[in-house]
This record gives sequence, C-alpha cells and structure tokens, in this order.
Amino acid sequence: MSFDQVLSAKQKALEINLDPNIYGTFAEIGAGQETVRFFYRAGGASGTLAKAMSAYDKDFSDAIYGKEEDGRYVTEERLKKMLDHEMELIEQRLNNETHKEKLFFTYANTVTTIDFTKTYKGHGWVGIRFRNDPNQVEYNEIIFHVRFKETSAQLQQETLGVMGVNLIYGAYFYNDNPRRLLRSLYDGLDKDQVEIDMVNFSGPRFAYVDNRLMSLQLVKNGMTDAVIFGPNGKNFLPAALLYKKNIFAMRGSFRPVTHVNLDMLQSSLDLFMNEEEVGKEDTEILFEITLSNLSSDGEIDERDFLDRADIIGSLGYNVIISNFSEYYKLVHYFTEFTRNTTQIGLGMGVNNLLEVFNPNYYENLPGGIMEAFGKLFKKNVMVYLYPYLNKETNQLLNSDNLKVNENLKELYKFFKFNQRIKDIEDYNPAYLDIYSRKILEQIGKGEEGWENHVPVGVAELIKERGMFGYTNTYALN
Repeated sequence: MSFDQVLSAKQKALEINLDPNIYGTFAEIGAGQETVRFFYRAGGASGTLAKAMSAYDKDFSDAIYGKEEDGRYVTEERLKKMLDHEMELIEQRLNNETHKEKLFFTYANTVTTIDFTKTYKGHGWVGIRFRNDPNQVEYNEIIFHVRFKETSAQLQQETLGVMGVNLIYGAYFYNDNPRRLLRSLYDGLDKDQVEIDMVNFSGPRFAYVDNRLMSLQLVKNGMTDAVIFGPNGKNFLPAALLYKKNIFAMRGSFRPVTHVNLDMLQSSLDLFMNEEEVGKEDTEILFEITLSNLSSDGEIDERDFLDRADIIGSLGYNVIISNFSEYYKLVHYFTEFTRNTTQIGLGMGVNNLLEVFNPNYYENLPGGIMEAFGKLFKKNVMVYLYPYLNKETNQLLNSDNLKVNENLKELYKFFKFNQRIKDIEDYNPAYLDIYSRKILEQIGKGEEGWENHVPVGVAELIKERGMFGYTNTYALN
C-alpha cells in the first residue's frame, strides 16, 4: 500500500477484518450507531468483532456505565467510563493464553446530532483504547471531540461512521506517525462536514507525543479554528472551559513574555474585574497566539512554539492558538460559548487598536469595517488600551490622542464615548521602553541586561533550555 494512498472506509474495515490479531468491541450510544456497520458490511467481521452494543436508552445506559453527576451523556467522562467498562469485560471474558497474540481494542462514541429545529448542530466524543503489541500491559488511547457542521442528522451519523473507521484504522496502521494519523481521520471526508476541536493521545506508544503539538496540527490543518491548552500541556475542550464564563484574552507573540505583557494583563484585569457581573471565579484568562504569528515564510517552528507555550505555562496561564487574524473573529468565536450577561475583555496596545481601525484589514469582508465592528464591539465586549511611548516625539499615545483614518473618527468617538474602549491608567511607566524584539535580539546575541525585562523565572527557563537562540557567550569565552 502506498503511503499516500487513501482507502475508503469499506476498504479500511475489510483490511482490519482480515487481520487475524485485531480484535475488540464497539460501544456506540446516542446518535452514533454507524461505525460498526462498516465492519459488518465489509465481510469477515467475525474475526475482528467480539461484540457490538448500543445502550440507546438512557436508563439502560446508566445501568451499564453508571449515572453522571451532571446528568449529561455526551461528555468525555462518559466516554472514558465506556472505554473502561468495555475493556474490562474483554479482559474478564477472554483467556489470555488462547488469545495471547490478539491486539485488543475498544472503540466507543457518545454523540448527539442536530435537533429537529436545526438550531443545535450537535457534537460528540469519540475514542479508542488499544494495544499495538500483545505483550503490552498498558493500553494506548486516542480521544477527540467533534462538532458537526452538516444540517442533516443522517449525514452527521454517516460522517461519524467514516471517522470512526478512520480512527480504528489509524490506531493500528499509523500509530508510529500521529500527525499522519490525525490527518487520516478526514479520509473520505471534507472539513466542511465536521470539526475536531480537541484531541489527546496517551499510552506507551504515544509517550513521546506532546499533545500541544497535536492541538497545533488541528489548527494548522484546518480541522478547527482554535484550540486551548493549560499550563501542564493538557488540551481543553473550548466549549467546556469557556461555557458561560467571562473571558479575558490578550494577543501577542510572547517571544518571550516580558514585564510589559504582565503589566498589560494585570492592569487590564483590574479594570475588567470592576465590570458588572465579573469575578475571578467565573473568568478565564487566555494568552492568544495566532497561527500567522507562529508562521515564518509559511512554516511553523514547532520548537519555538513550545518555547513560548512553556514560558506562558510556567506563569500559570492557559494558551489559545487561533486562526483568527482579525479580532472580530476571535470575539465571534468566544460568543459561541458565552451568554448575553457574560463579559469579554481584550487587552491590547495602541498599535493593535490602530490596526483594528484600518479599513484595509477588512477588504475581504462583504460588509467591510462596519460588519467587523458589529461583531467586535458588542455591548459585552471591552477593549483595554495600554499606552505607547513615541520616543521620537516623547508623546504618550492613548485613546485620547491616537489618530485613526479621517472617515472613521466619528465611529471611533462613538465606541470610546460608550466605553467600549478604555484606557489603562494604572500602568508602570518604567516598562514603556521594553520592546520584545530588542530583547529577542539580545538573547540571540548572548548579551546581558535583558533578564531585567522579563518576569521572575523566565530568564532562567530561557537559559536552561536554550530558548530563542540563547547561547551563553560568556561561558564560551
């Protein structure tokens, strides 16, 4: 088989069925009943399929897998219970001596498809637990979350069936190449049909896999527009993390994080926390890095990406990687998870705001800048502006004196008057002459002094890991 050859779902199911060692169970609840059908129809399923079950009724499902505290069925916790239960049954019921060459697996999904009114598109959790070596004690696991885009429940179910076959096939034939495995989930499918917005690999076969890089692949390959991971590198489901939360986001290159970044963050947050119905316990803070910010000549330096993520993580913050070059797209994305009473705060510098008010920024948008502003400056969105010191004129630029295009002046005044744009006044003047590009240049040259411009612990991390081209020239001399 050619490496680039794309097999159909039926061909993949048949190849798995004909492998005498691949053997396992299928558990599909909710609307996801389609994956196992491919294996039945392909032929030779008796050698692969130990059991297929569908606990479609909620009471019956609860009797098998137990009740969820929150009463929901389409959750990661539910999926893991299904994998636990079904794998335990395989081990209990099959004699290891007579099946010692078998590569056991359990495939599961829990899904809800589009509703009758077509207002709720549907989503689901899909996963597989498997062995790629019969002598393994520990199992490998791949779990991901899907959001459906099609407007028919039947089409969504068929799409899920193909993706399920792709997952099982990839687990056994592409487990040495997780990037290839991830791309193969869309074999025979289009990205307009379904979105994968979270994935996690675990187990001995994937011990070397950094799930943050897998998240990056989702955005890079157009499988989703944004991913979020925490300080420990664990990927989050955006809908679960952001649901009904106030959101504060700060965009930047963070190469590296400097005192300016944290000063902007803290002074913006102080203002944000004073907004109505905003509190620390119900607010998520996100450091956003756009895909274009990570790219250089169309290529992404993954080591550089991980360096930035490690530094932000060391400071205890979550990272969002997005494909949103324009701010209004980021806000629109957030509003999918929030509600009318929740607030969205954006911390940005003067140059970022000037870019927002640049009409050229929206040339490809049918409604132009007016359409973008309608999405960006909603009543629950605030922009907190960090000042900029113009060294040539020694002028401090803020919302009162920055110059926007003549034809946008009145529009700008409208947003400022309605407090959609607020100046950060409690900033540290000593930080205004810190420029990340200058610090990056000093790091690359091994110069001294840049350490004073980054938060505690960041300089040590950069030196210890040789981040951003750092070399200890003094030690070498």
